[in-house]
Amino acid sequence: MNPNKALWEKGDFTEIAAFMRQCGEAVVESLGITPPLLVLDLGCGDGTTAVPLARLGADVVGIDIAKNLVEAGNRRARQAGLSRLKFREGDACNLEDVADHSFDLSLSIFGAMFAPKPFDVAKEMVRVTKPGGRIVMGNWIPNDPTFVSQLLKISSTFTPPPPEGFVSPMTWGVEDHVIERFGKAGVPKEKISMIQDTYYFTSPDKSPTRFIELFEAFYGPTMNAVEAAHKSGKANELHNQLVELANAQNRSRNGGTLIPATFMRVTVRL
Repeated sequence: MNPNKALWEKGDFTEIAAFMRQCGEAVVESLGITPPLLVLDLGCGDGTTAVPLARLGADVVGIDIAKNLVEAGNRRARQAGLSRLKFREGDACNLEDVADHSFDLSLSIFGAMFAPKPFDVAKEMVRVTKPGGRIVMGNWIPNDPTFVSQLLKISSTFTPPPPEGFVSPMTWGVEDHVIERFGKAGVPKEKISMIQDTYYFTSPDKSPTRFIELFEAFYGPTMNAVEAAHKSGKANELHNQLVELANAQNRSRNGGTLIPATFMRVTVRL
């Protein structure tokens, strides 16, 4: 099995996505959607951005490598009565069943950045987007002091070194890498803009400790770290570091969770 597919099917990201719904809607609202619009949501999970896009009247195809998330997304679409929204399996590095110039907007919020071949991802997103269309990515930033970057950094210290040739997904949060990757796909630098933005993980009734427990149980990269930490006898150390991180970054004053995370918003105009 594709190791990326195995990673994201390992847990159940819907448990984490429950903390991301509100901000996913805010990201979509900021895009200025004007139907009719054909949208690709790449690395879509169970529809944190795809569902609000469809609710605004866009025709949306969500593509994700994880079969369980595709199934969950299609259930959400049916339950919401969103006939304009379809989810299917696919690999961001090779969108072989997607025709050239299919979409007005290609969106990927914390999704395609985890695919193992970033130059192929950029090439495919450019290929399937119409001339005059947009590509928008949300990417976590390496060494950023906020939550997700630090969660992944802590987790990596408890896991074995990555295989030779591994390209960190966090490099998608570095301006020079973004420019190089889309440049190789034929996009001039002046067509690419980047700003830092903030995403919030929110739950009024779940504490930061519970939030971390869900990451440990359902988020593939953290699950791998937990397994490795158990083998090395460091499971408690990992858990305590993650809980300390979440509590330190939590801004909720009522026992719930409100944790900000800085990301790079990339916009490519074709």
